[in-house]
Amino acid sequence: MTQQSTQQFRSDNDVNTATGVLADRCEVLLDRSYDITDADQGGEEWAERESRNALKHVAGLGELEDVSEVEYRKIRLERVVLVGVWSSATGTQAQAEESLRELAELAHTAGAEVCDGMLQHRIKPDAATYIGSGKAKELARIVAQHEADTIIVDDDLAPSQRRALEDVAKVKVVDRTAVILDIFAQHATSREGKAQVELAQLQYMLPRLRGWGAALSRQAGGQAAGADGGIGSRGPGETQIELDRRVIRTRIARLRRQIARMAPAREVKRGSRRRYGLPTIAVVGYTNAGKSSLTNRLTGSNELVENALFATLDTAVRSARAKDGRAYAYVDTVGFVRRLPTQLVEAFKSTLEEVAQSDLIAHVVDASYGDPLAQIDAVNEVLADIKGAQDIPRVLVFNKADRIDDATRSRLASLYPQAHIVSSLSGEGVDALRDEIEERLPVPDVRVQAVLPYAQGSLLSRIREYGKLEESEYRDDGVRIVARVDSRLASQLVDASIE
Repeated sequence: MTQQSTQQFRSDNDVNTATGVLADRCEVLLDRSYDITDADQGGEEWAERESRNALKHVAGLGELEDVSEVEYRKIRLERVVLVGVWSSATGTQAQAEESLRELAELAHTAGAEVCDGMLQHRIKPDAATYIGSGKAKELARIVAQHEADTIIVDDDLAPSQRRALEDVAKVKVVDRTAVILDIFAQHATSREGKAQVELAQLQYMLPRLRGWGAALSRQAGGQAAGADGGIGSRGPGETQIELDRRVIRTRIARLRRQIARMAPAREVKRGSRRRYGLPTIAVVGYTNAGKSSLTNRLTGSNELVENALFATLDTAVRSARAKDGRAYAYVDTVGFVRRLPTQLVEAFKSTLEEVAQSDLIAHVVDASYGDPLAQIDAVNEVLADIKGAQDIPRVLVFNKADRIDDATRSRLASLYPQAHIVSSLSGEGVDALRDEIEERLPVPDVRVQAVLPYAQGSLLSRIREYGKLEESEYRDDGVRIVARVDSRLASQLVDASIE
């Protein structure tokens, strides 16, 4: 892949994205509250200040109860308005629009009706209200116009920014992380998955508690402070916000212990696969890239398939058998997303360990996505944080080939000539992908020559299932075999051999 080809591909996609639905409904609102003499301080900064109020309205693109002592609660989104901020230093306008479209998909998955979406161009987010006080008032009018219940911000907000924006807009404000956490809470089904999601939610909630704050914090109750306490030391004692924090910290510690106690069960499952030398293929990729559908095609299983983000949260292991009879397994993992919350990465570390324990990584990409290269980069960033995953060989797979045109297919083929372009719906390219995966399965490192008596036919079956049978000769006294197996099976073969 040449740098010029990559730039051309991104350029073509930027043009297509910029002429999409968002650009069709563009409305620029200029804010000229800056003194004209500021223009002398620098061209680029002034130009960005001039265009900082470009808001993109998208039709069809939020209900939450009023906030009391806790910023975050389980979200029940109904009608929402999306808002984001971008600058020339962080990317292009087309990339910002694509990120907002992804946020709209997240909101839909969480159960929301997206009413509008807006982007603001400014050097950096406002420290107080994220989009500035003037634009916050305009946003409030847009929210009232659509009768929306919630504002979703395409970023991680500081607690002070959320409160300030809520005070102006008079509706609930949530950020990108809160939406993703809510989706995970809806889709978690296993005991471990639910514990991991709750842990991530509590870690997110802890710094966002609302209350009187330090003004009443840790004051001694009544006369407990004594005469030497001085003015201000006599108060109600431990405040409600401190009680909440203590309860949350206690629950976090309990969840971590529960997840740690679940580790032996995972090790037992992995240990059984390692004990028999069963190769594993980790299927990773962006959320909704079609990993589960492709796994079903490759194995003939009936794993959950849903056109929604994060439909798969609990790791699913599906068995398969190569043409030579050798058994191996596919591990369908949780999908990744750009700016995946750090709380989730930490909480799902045990799930992501499956990737590090695999023999081959099948990286699935949605070929029909507006910018598939961005998906590849996002997944690679997450894989880089998984210890041991960098050294595992990978196979790149562009899925959903039935949804792309010939021009897109040609560009992907030229940029990634070694990748497979497949369709889990029609089956296109799946056989060739399966053949490469089976060719790249690791070969056991112990070569054994033995003569097995016919009474030990089960060992011969295990060779075919978990090893590689190179030669076999049926004789009067038994079966002479030459095979490659793991060390455990090799010792059993040597003990059973009659020569």
